[in-house]
Amino acid sequence: MDKPSSRRDQPARQDNPAPAAPFSQDAFEREESQVLQARVDKARGMAAAGRALYPNTFRPGQKISEVRAEFGELGHDDFEGLEAVRTVAGRLMARRDYGKSVFFDLRDGSGKIQIYARKDRLPEGDYEQVKNYDIGDIVGVSGTPFKTRTGELTLLVSALELVTKNVMPLAEKFHEMQTELRYRRRYLDLIMNERSFGVFRTRSEIVRLVREIMVRHGYLEVETPMLVPLASGANARPFVTRYNSLGMDFYLRIAPELNLKRLLVGGFDRVFEINRNFRNEGMDSDHNPEFTMMEFYRSYADFEDLMDFTEELFSEVALRVLGTLRFAYQGETIDFSGPWARHSLVESLTKLGGVPEEIVSDLGRAREYLKTLGVEMAPGEPLGKCQAKIFDLKVEPGLRNPTFITYYPADISPLARRNDRDPSVTDRFELFVAGSELANAFSELNDPFDQRGRFLSQMEAREKGDQEGMMIDEDYVRALMYGMPPAAGEGVGIDRLVMLLTDSPNISDVLLFPQLKPEVRSGSAGPDGGTGGGTDRGADGTGSGPGAGSGSTGPQSGTDGGK
Repeated sequence: MDKPSSRRDQPARQDNPAPAAPFSQDAFEREESQVLQARVDKARGMAAAGRALYPNTFRPGQKISEVRAEFGELGHDDFEGLEAVRTVAGRLMARRDYGKSVFFDLRDGSGKIQIYARKDRLPEGDYEQVKNYDIGDIVGVSGTPFKTRTGELTLLVSALELVTKNVMPLAEKFHEMQTELRYRRRYLDLIMNERSFGVFRTRSEIVRLVREIMVRHGYLEVETPMLVPLASGANARPFVTRYNSLGMDFYLRIAPELNLKRLLVGGFDRVFEINRNFRNEGMDSDHNPEFTMMEFYRSYADFEDLMDFTEELFSEVALRVLGTLRFAYQGETIDFSGPWARHSLVESLTKLGGVPEEIVSDLGRAREYLKTLGVEMAPGEPLGKCQAKIFDLKVEPGLRNPTFITYYPADISPLARRNDRDPSVTDRFELFVAGSELANAFSELNDPFDQRGRFLSQMEAREKGDQEGMMIDEDYVRALMYGMPPAAGEGVGIDRLVMLLTDSPNISDVLLFPQLKPEVRSGSAGPDGGTGGGTDRGADGTGSGPGAGSGSTGPQSGTDGGK
C-alpha cells in the first residue's frame, strides 16, 4: 500500500503575523453571507440531480476513538496485508486536494481521524461526488486503516457517502470571534472549538462523579418542585410565574432547602438533589440567574462533619478528573492538599483582611469604614451584614487555596443553628477557592419557635423594602414541630466547581446555553435565498455578555442566609 503524505505532513509556513483583534460579529456576518448563497445553490443543484441531502440510512460501525484505540499503536509493518475495514461517521473539518486524491479531517464526538480518498479506489463516479463535499458536511466512511509516512493514522476510503449537507460556513476564524457570539451559537462553538467541547464533557464527568460519591456515602437522590408557592430557602429575589390551573402566582425556586429538610422530618436520614435554582439578580463572570447546585442534608451531623466531608468530596473529584490535587487555574496553582485552612468570619477580617478589631465589632464604625470603600449600607442594616460586606471586599478576593470561613452572624443566617457558646453567631461555614464561594453549609436550625421568630424578622425586612428577605413558610414551621433530628446541610455550586476544574474564567464558559439579551436579526441570507441567517447582537445593538449587572449572594455566590 502506498504511504502518501498530506499537506499536514509538510513543513508549516513560518509566517508570524501580528495578533489579530477579535473577529467581529459584522465581519463574521459578511463572510457568512458571501459563502452561504453559494452553498445553497450547490445544495439545490445536488438535490435536482437526485442526490439525497439528508438521508437516514447510514449506520457507523465504530466510533473514531475506537478505531484509534485499535490501530493507533501499530507500526507501519503491522499494516502490511491488513484488509480490515472500519466504518465511521462524522463531520468534515478540513480538506487537502491533490487532483485525483483528497485528504479530509473527520471528527465525531469521540475524536478526529484523517481519511484519504483516491479516485482509483472508489466506485465509478463516486469521486466526482466527493469533490462536491464541503467543510462541515457530515459523511459516512468505510475504509482500511494505514499510516502515512509521518505516522498519522488514516483510513483509505473504499466508500464515502453524504449523510447531512451543511450549507452554513463554519468560518475558519471562529476561534477568534467575540466571546458573546460563541455563547449564542454554542452549537458552532462546539463544532469549531475542541477546548469548549472538552469542557462540557468534563462537566458531565464531574456531575457523574459527585453523584457517585454521594450515593456511595449513603445519600438518597431525590427531586423536589421547581415551582413553589413561597420563595424561601435563601435570601434572594425570585422569578414570578403564573400557575393558571390554580389561579395563583408561583415562584421558580431559589433553593430546595426547606423541602429537603421536610424529608428529614419524614425519616430519610441522608438526601441530596442536583438541580437548578433561579435567582432574579445580576449577571457577571461568577453569576447566572439560572444555575446548578447540589444540596444535601444529613441527620445526626453538624457543620464540622460537613467540612470534613466537603474536603474529601472535592479532593476526590479533582483527583479523578485531573489526576492531581495541584492544578492550574487562570495562571496560578491551586492546591487541594489538606488540611484546608479554617477561620471564623471575624478572625478572617482582622487576620486576613487587616481590618482593625474596633471596626469589626462596632456597627457605627463598620458603616463608616464601608463608606471609605465606596459602600453605603441601608438604614437599619445589622452589624452582621456590614461584616459580611467587608469580608466580600477585603478578604474573599485573597482566598486562593481552599479556605473554610466559619461562624457567620445569626442576623444573616436565618436557617442556621445558633452556636451554643455564642448565640450571636451560627454554626455555619462557606468554602472559598480562587476568590470565589463554592459551598455554603450549616448545622440546621430545628427549633420551630426560633425558626418562626427568624422568619418574622425576615418578613419585617421584606416589608421595609428588602426584596431578598425570605417569606414565612408556616408549613415548614409545622413540619419542625413534628420534630426534625439534629442535622447539617450544604449547598455546592456545581457551575463554579466546573469552572475551577476546567480552568474557565467565566460561568458562561461552563453553561451550554447561557442567557443573553435577545438578538437582533438582520442581514444574511437564509436557506430560501432571502434574509434570516441573522446577526447576534444584543437588544442594545452592541451585544450583552454575562458581565453586566451586579452579582447575587448565596451558594452561587456571597453570604446569603440559605444555601
